[in-house]
Amino acid sequence: MERVNRLILSKAGSDVEMIPEVANHLISSGGKRLRPMLTLATAAMFGYRGDHHVYLATSVEFMHTATLLHDDVVDESDMRRGKSSARMIWGNQASVLVGDFLLGQAFRMMVETGSMEALKVLSNAAAVIAEGEVLQLSVAKKMETTEDDYIAVIRGKTAELFAAAAEVGPIIAGASEAERNALRDYGMALGLAFQLVDDVLDYGGSSADLGKNVGDDFREGKVTMPVILAHQRGDAEEKAFWRAAIEDGENDDAALEKARRLIARHNALSDSISRALAYGETARAALAPLPMSAGRHALEEVIDYCIARIS
Repeated sequence: MERVNRLILSKAGSDVEMIPEVANHLISSGGKRLRPMLTLATAAMFGYRGDHHVYLATSVEFMHTATLLHDDVVDESDMRRGKSSARMIWGNQASVLVGDFLLGQAFRMMVETGSMEALKVLSNAAAVIAEGEVLQLSVAKKMETTEDDYIAVIRGKTAELFAAAAEVGPIIAGASEAERNALRDYGMALGLAFQLVDDVLDYGGSSADLGKNVGDDFREGKVTMPVILAHQRGDAEEKAFWRAAIEDGENDDAALEKARRLIARHNALSDSISRALAYGETARAALAPLPMSAGRHALEEVIDYCIARIS
């Protein structure tokens, strides 16, 4: 990972001073580097000895960072990774444009590897992530959103990059199609578990856990799994509350506390956790056909880490 961190700092550089200032504000703020770790670990599983996996891992991290810069503009977020978001310091325009720069740098590095297949996977992921974000925008503040609708949103906006990160490692290492597909399935399930845990933390965690303000999803009118479950199970008065809070923007601190009470009353947090755990087990099962190795052990530990955030 040290090689990835060095390449991140190098490729975030530019003669345009604002670019590294904005990029490094987010990059250096303590991100978990989960996605690039997936690329490094999956390449190592098959004995890869070159350096192209480092370029792909850095590309994955730049794609992720770009989505965060863009998301904070879309969501009007004032906090990211425990400090002021880039948009709060440099403005929305700089946040969007530096995100675009990082995407450009990501694709430059993909091309440098010479792997058209890896480029295909990651470029497809970029499009799917954007589709997921637009789908989320289209269902925002709509209480008729179903559980299936929401899984479609997070499959695109979150899980797709986990899946692609886990897939390009075996691609660059020359693994079989079956091995590549197993690791893609692992990444997809892991990404779904990861996002469901984030959903839970927004109502049952702390700002330190999230790196952003607790309740941001609620204030932004996002219909996440705990909200969907609580709304489905609520009586007429409770359904009216959710419509007022999510659809009409009546979401002050008192409303947030009521939302938490309703979510607890209907076991919506615990059932969201159960869904996250199930996806974690799906990820673990996807690894079962693969031989035991240090890389596979690392991937299993990532599952444990993602779930442990809610323990």
